[in-house]
Amino acid sequence: MRRSISLTAIILAASLAASPAIPQAAPADIEKTFDASISSPEMDGWMKRMAAEPNHVGSKHDKANAEYTLQRFKDWGWDAKIETFKVLYPTPTKVSLDLLGKQRFKATLTEKPVPGDATSSRTKDQLPAYVAFQGDGDVTAPIVYVNYGMPDDYKALQRMGVDVKGKIVIARYGQGWRGLKPQLAQEAGAVGCIIYSDPRDDGYSADDAYPKGAARPAQGFQRGSVAAMPLYPGDPLTPGYGATDDAKRLTREEAPTILKIPVLPVSYGDAQKFLGALEGRVVPANWRGGLPITYHVGGTDAAKAHIVVKSEWSLKPAYNVVATMKGSEFPDQWILRGNHHDGWVFGASDPISGHIAMMAEAKAIGELAKSGWKPKRTLVYLSWDAEEPMLLGSTEWAETHEKELKEKALIYINSDGNGRGFFGAEGSHSLQNWVAKVAADVTDPQTGVSVDKRARAAAMANTGTTDRAKAVAKAAAEGKDLPLDPLGSGSDYSAFLQHLGLAALNVGYGGEGDSGGVYHSAYDTYEHHSKFVDPGFKYAAALAKTSGRMVLRLSETALPVQRYGDFADTVSTYLDEVMKLADGKRETQTAQAKAITADAFKLSDDPTLTSGLPTALMPVPYFNFSPLQNAVVRLKASAKAYDETLKSKGAALPAATKGQLVALAGKTEQALLMEPGLPGGRGWYRNMIYAPGRLTGYGAKTLPGVREAIEDERWDDVDTYSVLTAKALNNYSDKLDEGVKLMGGPAATATPGAAAK
Repeated sequence: MRRSISLTAIILAASLAASPAIPQAAPADIEKTFDASISSPEMDGWMKRMAAEPNHVGSKHDKANAEYTLQRFKDWGWDAKIETFKVLYPTPTKVSLDLLGKQRFKATLTEKPVPGDATSSRTKDQLPAYVAFQGDGDVTAPIVYVNYGMPDDYKALQRMGVDVKGKIVIARYGQGWRGLKPQLAQEAGAVGCIIYSDPRDDGYSADDAYPKGAARPAQGFQRGSVAAMPLYPGDPLTPGYGATDDAKRLTREEAPTILKIPVLPVSYGDAQKFLGALEGRVVPANWRGGLPITYHVGGTDAAKAHIVVKSEWSLKPAYNVVATMKGSEFPDQWILRGNHHDGWVFGASDPISGHIAMMAEAKAIGELAKSGWKPKRTLVYLSWDAEEPMLLGSTEWAETHEKELKEKALIYINSDGNGRGFFGAEGSHSLQNWVAKVAADVTDPQTGVSVDKRARAAAMANTGTTDRAKAVAKAAAEGKDLPLDPLGSGSDYSAFLQHLGLAALNVGYGGEGDSGGVYHSAYDTYEHHSKFVDPGFKYAAALAKTSGRMVLRLSETALPVQRYGDFADTVSTYLDEVMKLADGKRETQTAQAKAITADAFKLSDDPTLTSGLPTALMPVPYFNFSPLQNAVVRLKASAKAYDETLKSKGAALPAATKGQLVALAGKTEQALLMEPGLPGGRGWYRNMIYAPGRLTGYGAKTLPGVREAIEDERWDDVDTYSVLTAKALNNYSDKLDEGVKLMGGPAATATPGAAAK
């Protein structure tokens, strides 16, 4: 059987109008009826309307979109409302950037309309070049080019004898999350930061520039947030609790996620002027982008920049649309499904492409309900506001309703931008097998095979060189479930998974439709999306059919859909990774120390260039991983006992017991939360298995307390978080053992000494 669950009988009607009940339908018939309600032309029309005007937080169109979504949900039979939060959102009042010196130039900081794209001509109410939660300022200083502005780049600058203290850095987008670039610059003593998109990464080196092709045009730039999200997402003034009217708020100066230095994004057309004026040492080969210039490090008085950023720092309303359909049998078991509706400008690909799919699901489910069906469990559809500034809407809602959500919510299913291509999913590893079964029942609109089969084909054809790519290709070739990627951050699942401990998924399509070149720009329009990203909105329909199936099947399932052996096996690989990381770091430090002692760096450096020694690595001690090793052995045994007992006894259990098992499964992920959370001011992140990286931002770090302690050379924290993470895994095993006992199965037994093997 490909399905892991079966839908309950649904009473269907002959049409949307009231009519006599018809005989019970099989699950496949129900999903076929659901699929028939998904309309690509309808989604086309919704995007055209919702992406017609600038859609940032505080704009008129942002509120209008929330109200439009609210009315649609009501029309479709949902109990819907808007929950408003008051969040800090700085709106720019003055931005300017000037190149001083011999080659004076004033940056444009606006994006001119593109021929053939009517939406891009609607410049009224557009934000200029801007990033949220930078520091206001008016500074003049020499410019230093820092490549991608990541830690290794600053180490390279140190070796080249270049100091950014008191300078304005210019970094290119890529290789790390946007907010890390000014954060690391600030920590290094820079007084300002410029960020640009190099054409080698998403401009004319990648594809023809828009409007001829999908890539970034010379005048396009990337807006975004630079809040210190690795500390906590959401409203900077209300960490850990909802931004309600009467909430106690930090002052702006007290908020640790707000940067202190001014930051501006620029186009590569403008960046060329600044980079072309730099003198000093020619940069290393891997620092050179695609502009027709010689890239220099700079840092001299030959090229200075004058950067000005002023903002209006007031509380703005964030309009979350919350639509509910009450469950008929388990009203206190909730299935959450969300996508945000705010954008940086028009936001066609990001986020409206995912939002219209969610709307299509809600309409189709509403039509089922009008025909007589009611979900067993309560469905909650969520249209978030203020995601772009750093997950403000979803985080504040989750923090406000934390107690109720931890009692009732079973899962949160998220989507965001969506496009033509391959199915992808990230999330809680216990859901891996279930996600694969859902994907096997959705047809790819281009090839006619299942989206699971097409994703497998891509994995086998593109093995890559990383361990991860090889593992995915191996699973595909052997007919096993494709592994779920872990979740970091960057979309609205973060509060649910990493703060509340709910199971979470992030799903979508992409890889062939290209929206990267217009990401967060004024060219992310209906015209660009419908031509280059998802022509015909076929993959919007595929997303609706995928996540809609997930919602329906979770609503109707009689038994848990989790397979915990997948979680246990994946955590075991994560433990292997951190142990190898420690060994590898120890070997690297030893080799570097020998090279320094032997004058290897000095003698191998070009004597005509200034070069210093690399930053010496700290000696790496041996760590006590035994608490984690023992916890993983127990986890594997508990997961095996649970999975086998559910398979053998689940179907025959009384209905009440089945309901208890599903409720227990919804709370099991909460066992992974540990106080005081992650170290270094990151206590908001309480999940010991999944977190965004301190220096990766969106990218996930697994076993983050242990892994990042090794990476950051915080040796005491390695053993501390080995114990804390082991405790979380043992708590998880306790939940699985509780489930086995509830089913009347045999107790789990771990193999003595297995941890040492």
